[in-house]
Amino acid sequence: MQILIWGGTALTLLGVALLFFCVLQVARARRTATSDEELRLRMQKAVALNLAALGLSVLGLMIVVLGIFLD
Repeated sequence: MQILIWGGTALTLLGVALLFFCVLQVARARRTATSDEELRLRMQKAVALNLAALGLSVLGLMIVVLGIFLD
């Protein structure tokens, strides 16, 4: 069951990395946006990526817990 633990850890770390990428993307958008509409469009894309990253992290953590229970 070690493969479940390490695979889940990898998924969780990928999700966390995507979360940091979202933070950087939003910070860059706030600095460079010329209008409210442009900022709104960039934020909508960031929110979608943020939700996907959170889902990936949760899935990874569930796999880790499953691997620990089965081990």
